[in-house]
Amino acid sequence: MIRALRDWADRYRSRGKYTPVGVAFHWLMAGVVLYQLFTGWMMQRNLAGADKLEAYADHSQIGLTLLLFGVLRLTWRLMVPGPINDADQPGWRADAAHAIHAAFYALFVIVPISGWIMWSAIQPARPLYLAGIVPVPAMPFQTLDVEWQYRLLDMAEDVHVVGIVALTLLVPAHAAAAIKHHFWDRDDVFEGMLPEVPDDYGHPSGPRYSPKEAPARARADDG
Repeated sequence: MIRALRDWADRYRSRGKYTPVGVAFHWLMAGVVLYQLFTGWMMQRNLAGADKLEAYADHSQIGLTLLLFGVLRLTWRLMVPGPINDADQPGWRADAAHAIHAAFYALFVIVPISGWIMWSAIQPARPLYLAGIVPVPAMPFQTLDVEWQYRLLDMAEDVHVVGIVALTLLVPAHAAAAIKHHFWDRDDVFEGMLPEVPDDYGHPSGPRYSPKEAPARARADDG
């Protein structure tokens, strides 16, 4: 099955493109991350009460859905590698790109789980619903001493805040790098993550660099 998937993906990778599955994961998760950053900031303005608790529940449930997307996306990425394009040219820029993408994958796990811990440490913790459908029980913190519950809440909040700050910095950095590749370097990196369009509507001058063979180091980009 994996061989069949990779054969299918090669039709895109050979042209420096990501598969439709990889493209869908990228833009769907980008939208969810931006939504979470916005709503997380906005709900701090809510007064304490039922409305704020409900906003936290919705935020946490979407966060768990983002965690699921991250796991599925990484699984897909391991089965179907991304294309080799201009971002894979050896040098510090490629190393930085690899580090940023690794940080994204780590944050897709750290931020939702820390949020889940925060929700579970507030007693009595209610279950959350993955994608609004599948019930996910709270972590079993109700058996702990109240002091330990508050410690977990404080630690998870600190980790969550650091993760949010990191995402807030990485998202515009990632977007700026994509814009630079497209308009300054005029290569094929940004085009590779766009949905398929007719050739007549591609890059105004076409990509300058389309490697035919993979370099020694495989790219650790979105899949």
